[in-house]
Amino acid sequence: MIDSVGPVVPTSGTLRPVPLTAARLTGGFWGRRQAVNSTDTLAHCFAWMRREGWAGNFTASPTERRGREFADSEIYKLTEALCWDSVRNDHTAEIAELAGLARSAQAPDGYLSTAYGRPGQPPRYHDLNFGHELYCAGHLLQAAAAAARTGASPELVDVARRAADHICTEFADGGNPGVCGHPEIEPGLVELYRVTGEERYLDQARRFVERRGHRSLPEHEFGWAYFQDDVPVRKAEVFRGHAVRALYLAMGAVDVAVETGDGELLSAVQRQFDRTLSRRTYLTGGMGSRHLDESFGDDFVLPADRSYVETCAGVATVMLAHRLLLATGETRYGDIVERVLFNVIATAVADDGRSFFYANTLHQRTPTVIVPTDRPQLRFGGGPRAPWFEVSCCLPNVGRLLASLETYLVTENDAGAQVHQYADLDVTAGGLGLEMRTYYPDEGSVTITVTDPGPAGSSSPARELTLRVPAWAAGATLTENGSTRPVHPGQVRVARRFTPGETLRLDLPVRPRWTFPDPRIDAVRGCVAVEAGPLVMCAESVDLETPSADLDSLAVDTSVAPEDGAVKGWFIPSADRPWPYGSEFESGPRSPRVVPLIPYHRWARRGPTTMRVWLPTTPP
Repeated sequence: MIDSVGPVVPTSGTLRPVPLTAARLTGGFWGRRQAVNSTDTLAHCFAWMRREGWAGNFTASPTERRGREFADSEIYKLTEALCWDSVRNDHTAEIAELAGLARSAQAPDGYLSTAYGRPGQPPRYHDLNFGHELYCAGHLLQAAAAAARTGASPELVDVARRAADHICTEFADGGNPGVCGHPEIEPGLVELYRVTGEERYLDQARRFVERRGHRSLPEHEFGWAYFQDDVPVRKAEVFRGHAVRALYLAMGAVDVAVETGDGELLSAVQRQFDRTLSRRTYLTGGMGSRHLDESFGDDFVLPADRSYVETCAGVATVMLAHRLLLATGETRYGDIVERVLFNVIATAVADDGRSFFYANTLHQRTPTVIVPTDRPQLRFGGGPRAPWFEVSCCLPNVGRLLASLETYLVTENDAGAQVHQYADLDVTAGGLGLEMRTYYPDEGSVTITVTDPGPAGSSSPARELTLRVPAWAAGATLTENGSTRPVHPGQVRVARRFTPGETLRLDLPVRPRWTFPDPRIDAVRGCVAVEAGPLVMCAESVDLETPSADLDSLAVDTSVAPEDGAVKGWFIPSADRPWPYGSEFESGPRSPRVVPLIPYHRWARRGPTTMRVWLPTTPP
């Protein structure tokens, strides 16, 4: 096992990721979820992949293949998750089985797909728009990087190298000039380059990034923007088209930029990410507002009741923001990681780790329905969480993120350690041993104890400990050596020779607060939301005195500050009419209420319910 154990290990950048072997979640909000991921989610995924025949595709007759054309990728994501989790738990048998399946289906020239190229199947690379061959290969290469860094499967690394060699030959200059309709091969190639040092993998990743945006893919009803093939990466101003595709491409572009020293390319992705955050992102940090094509909408088109916010897009947002954080050291990227983790990732998966949301609405108008547990679902919204979908890309994607979560929490550089996310964590970083304990996000106090201050003596260098102060945390304080001082959003640095057992306490104000939307977001104009620390809150009908009450007749009083777990409001029923327009409308008598709120990540866990995040402030 090598020291650089983690999913993203750049060879340069402002900050370095802390390897999984140097960090351990000990409990708390994320420790509990990671434990459930290890013991339940990964086994659940494997069982369904066997049941649906996706695992069997590697050994079955080509004409008996089951599942969508990209089903292979789910096997690779699960394999990656198991490799990361093998740092904590033994998955030797499962990893060996999955690696063996991949090898069994690989062609002599390295090509690997269960959906194309074999007798009775369509030919290789005949449908770059939707064939997903390179997309699946990208996930294979990322799984191989995990296998190499954890020592979990040399066999999988060999399979991946042969697949990558085939791709580099097939798609070299002078060969196939195409790109995949679903980006993912780009970050996979770069990570395999980082593991092996093979320059041709990096060169091919750069080639794919530069080819994108020249309308080389066949025209489609969703347009070239759907595939990010409308504008070259360097010239684009904002993420557009299919949200997951856009974010995966941006990940690959950042990886290429960092490894080649291409500041122009890195700046282009930063520019696009910034505009996307400011104009095309939901309050939860979720991305993608269109159901038809799973895509970004235009600027400020962010309807709450039609929010798509695919869970995979949340995973990709975390992975992209983490890359930008490592490359630039800018604290603001830690803010969006936190927002997405607590309000998309934590929302998506059930408490038992065995069902999940594919899409994440911010307004459920009709009560959620109970779905069967013995067959995959075809609908992607409407809840509650389903045990499996016909397209089940999201759960193994969350699985690989949670299995490697420690690497997203703390970084290091030559000066010391940087804490970006708050959780119960023991970590060695930047020459310091740290023990972090907290009830965050329910409470805002975070205590960090220095367990190892590094080399002692007057000649030893001072170490620097940097803590992220979230953008919302006006009024935060830091206590050290018995003295408390205010700290401002951004980051606070403490630099000195620490002593064993020394503690620092960061207190973040997690009291609830009103949040108002940009008035250009027509869909929620006249509404308000409540946030508490990093958590988006919501109203759920099961908490009302009359659970059947219509949340759409609710209005809230913003002159009264939200309290812990509640806001002041009223229900104003309106009578149905034959025509829903007129010069004026009368409504029924106001019915004052104290309306309970819960964290958005807790919704749809107590039976059929309606829900809304954005609450009207005027009578409907």
